[in-house]
Parts: sequence; C-alpha cells; structure tokens
Amino acid sequence: MTETVETTLRGPQAYSLARRAVEAMEAASVWPTPLNFELWLQYLGDPDGALGREIQRMLAAGEPFTEATAEVLAAEHLPRGRLTEEIRDAGRVLDRELSSVSEAISRAHRAQADYGLTLEGAAGSLETADGAPQLRAIVSGLAEATHKIKTDNDTLEKKLELSTREIARLSEHLEQVRRDSMTDALTNLANRKAFDEQLESACQTALSQGSRLSLAVLDIDHFKRFNDTWGHQTGDQVLRYVAGVLGRTAAAPRVAARYGGEEFALIFPNEGLPAVEAALESIRKEIGSRSLRRRSTNDDLGAVTVSIGFASHRGGEPAASLLGRADAALYASKRSGRNRVTCADWLDDAA
Repeated sequence: MTETVETTLRGPQAYSLARRAVEAMEAASVWPTPLNFELWLQYLGDPDGALGREIQRMLAAGEPFTEATAEVLAAEHLPRGRLTEEIRDAGRVLDRELSSVSEAISRAHRAQADYGLTLEGAAGSLETADGAPQLRAIVSGLAEATHKIKTDNDTLEKKLELSTREIARLSEHLEQVRRDSMTDALTNLANRKAFDEQLESACQTALSQGSRLSLAVLDIDHFKRFNDTWGHQTGDQVLRYVAGVLGRTAAAPRVAARYGGEEFALIFPNEGLPAVEAALESIRKEIGSRSLRRRSTNDDLGAVTVSIGFASHRGGEPAASLLGRADAALYASKRSGRNRVTCADWLDDAA
C-alpha cells in the first residue's frame, strides 16, 4: 500500500475507510476476502493511483472481479510495497549483524594490541630477570595472556560463523521474496512485471548480439463465456491448466508469462521462425487435446482452445513494437476462426 493509505490505517480514519471498503465491495458484488479487502483499501484510499484507476475502469465496464483478477491486480500493484518492507527488514537485520561483527573484530584488535604489549613487557622483563621466581612470574603472565587471546579468537570465530549463516539465510529469503514478486500467484508463471523486464532485456540482447528473437501472445478462446457458464473458480482451473502446458514447454531460455487475465506470453530467444511455429502449434494442439472436467462436480467441460499470434524481432525494434505486432497476429488468429497460430511476418508479407 502507499504511504498515504498506510498512514490512514494507523489513524482515526482507519475504521471509516475499512467500513467504506466493505460497503463498496458489497455494492460491487465482490467477496470480502483478505486479498480483495486489501485491494479495496488501496483503491479507496488512493482512488487516483494506478490500482484505483484500474478498478474504476473494471467497475465501469462491468467486468467480473474474480479471484484470478484479484491475484493479477495484487501481483501488479501490491508486491512492491511488501517487497520494500521485506527489504527494509532485511536491511535492519543486516545492519545488526554487521555492527555485531564490527564490534567483535574491534575487540579482537584490542586484544591483539594488548597481547603485543604483554610480549614486549615480557621481553624487557626477561632481560633484567635475576632468578627463577621472576622467570616463573613472567612465564605465568605470558600463559595467561596467551589463553586470553585464544579465547578472544575463538569467540570471534564463532561470531563470524553465526553471522555468515545468518547473512546466507537472509540472502536466501530475499531471493525468495524477489522470485515471489515476479511470479503470478494463480499460475506460478512469470507475472506481467517480470515479463516486461524479460522482454526488454531480450530485445536489447537481440540488438547487441544480432541474435534472433520471437515473441508469442496466446489467448484462451471464449474464456468469458466459459466463466459465465461454469463459474470463476472453474475458470481459474482452466487458467492453471493452460499455464501448466506453457510451463512444460517453456524451458529456459524460453520464458512463459501470464500477461493478464486469460492472456499469456512466450519469449523465444535465439530461435528461428520454423522452430517457434512448431513449438506454438504443439502447444495449441496439446491444450485442445484434453476434455477437461470440473473438479467440484466432475462435469465434462469439453476442450479448451487457444488463439496464438507471434512476431520476430527486427533489428533496433523496441519491445512495445514487437508486442504490438504479436498482438496484431493474435487478433488475426481470432478473426480467422480462432484455435490457430498466426505469424505477424506472414501478415506483413501479405500486405
């Protein structure tokens, strides 16, 4: 959430905002799940923000607010705040560990300095010692100082070991947070944010290395009608099914992402058009090859089909242009009867 909304939720207006959120969700026929409630708090607390504008657009258009929709919006608009807080927490832990290690090292340095002075004093005493009692006293002092320095070094070693483990644990946790912030919660594919970054990077690589790159956009045919007939939970089941097929096909360096709603995207680095077309045809056929069943009732849902459009990168072409041409090819697939693959390059040649 934004800082403004966070501040409101910790002040006298918090209860009023919470009540308005529940009332607004009821008026829009949106279930008050924890995620929906968080989204609605952000929307009402900051109606002019990106999330607020998107929810207003959806409500004005009469679009259903499903579990899948909520997860897409959360992935797009909420993780950054949670990620920032996670990073702040990690920073505090790291500062504490580094301060502790710094103090332990300082103590070790002081102990080493004291030990050095002890050795110097012992050397001077040995030169003037005139009997066994004095020698025994000097040796006893050296033994005591040696024991102390060994104890201090052991303490420092243990502290460094503990701090190393804690920092490694912290690093692993932050990496998991980073992965979560880039993953679509419903399908476990890359989310829109991750896709945008990956596509931009892939276009830059293709330009700098002169390598090949293709982008495909995939849309589930008649998904709204499917949702209206069987319900949104079953619609989520279909989204996960399609995502599973894409995930199995998109082994690295390929990238599969949920682009939004029932749309998905695939990035094909350094693959020629024939190989990309063959992979997309395989995906299309596999998705449509199964007759799905509704989990809750075992009703036969029939087969699900997808329309696909793809385009190859042109030298110097920005990511937005490549995406636009792939989208145009997708809509050409839909206009031609759906359940087919169309290449933007074919359209360009025909034109």
